[in-house]
Amino acid sequence: MGNVAKKILVVDDSALMRRIASDIIDGDSRYHVEDKAKDGAEALELLKKKSYDAVVLDVNMPRMGGLELLRELQKQKISVRVLMFSSTTGEGTKETIEALELGAVDFIQKPSGLAALKDEEFKEHFLKYLAVVSKASLVGGVGTVQPQAAATIKPPVPQIRTGKAVTTTTADGFTHISPATGGIKLRSSVPSVSGEKCIAIACSTGGPKALQKVIPYIPAGINAPILLVQHMPAGFTKSLAERLDALSKVKVKEAEDGDRLEKGIVYLAAGGKHMKVGRSGNQMRIYYSDEPAREGVKPAANYMYESLVDSPYAEICCAVLTGMGADGTVGIQNLEKQKKIYVVAQDESTSAVYGMPRAIAQTGLVSEIVPLERVADAITKHVGVR
Repeated sequence: MGNVAKKILVVDDSALMRRIASDIIDGDSRYHVEDKAKDGAEALELLKKKSYDAVVLDVNMPRMGGLELLRELQKQKISVRVLMFSSTTGEGTKETIEALELGAVDFIQKPSGLAALKDEEFKEHFLKYLAVVSKASLVGGVGTVQPQAAATIKPPVPQIRTGKAVTTTTADGFTHISPATGGIKLRSSVPSVSGEKCIAIACSTGGPKALQKVIPYIPAGINAPILLVQHMPAGFTKSLAERLDALSKVKVKEAEDGDRLEKGIVYLAAGGKHMKVGRSGNQMRIYYSDEPAREGVKPAANYMYESLVDSPYAEICCAVLTGMGADGTVGIQNLEKQKKIYVVAQDESTSAVYGMPRAIAQTGLVSEIVPLERVADAITKHVGVR
């Protein structure tokens, strides 16, 4: 008996777009377009009555747009996996970032022309994203509350990871965790290294929403610069940086070529380019390269981590958050051969997609595996505050 096709709801005010999206989805035996809706209001009525494995959602529609629908789902605590069909221009990028904050798992850009929509490459791209979204965890998805403004954020209460897991330290210097945490092998605790540090964060699918639980909780006086790679195409990272900056105590900016690394500033890699760091005299600066995609992504965290091999920092605090694939793992492994590192990974229970955190955890290089809400605290405690 074959696998049952996943049920998809397509929501778009354009009849042509509904048909094209449906043809792509129904052309793959893994999926079936169960229903179509011409606006958010129609979709909401369907979602109250039926469940779907994923929803493909347009942003701008009459009566009720995509963002309004996400807010309503949040209000009514209806959990659903959403793939946004996003415009690439102007206001569209801000709306896309807001949609991700409101619980959409990921987004795909609408091509500008009809020919491109029917292109085989676009179909493959569309189905790849639908596959990831339809399997994403609903933990922390639509229906959760957005963070407050930075001024009212209270730092999380420090906690010690608890559970039924039993830890034992063996002669190889690793702490072994019982099957309660999936048998992952953690590094034994290491004393804090004296000297300058740098923080380097990697995330992908589910990242924009996850980052709202991390960056706003990092204190302004953090004793290190923060490099951040979030997998995104060109044109969207500026809006993400602006949104995080408005919520945070640290300054967040889309990194520019030549930026000098300063403590208390988050440098978000621009979409569509690889961000690296390099020496310029006695300073460390950002620079970009146009090398090929790596792990299928651009920017790639692997390049960022490897560029830190030749940096003057005494230690790199690496954090790997939710995301598909394994970007960051090889980069951290290569970095560890030359540098002292301290690695924090998000746990499975709070990850939208437990790909990147799992990949790094399986290497035995991770010092802490923590829920999303404790990532900022783990970084801050290790790096320190000025």
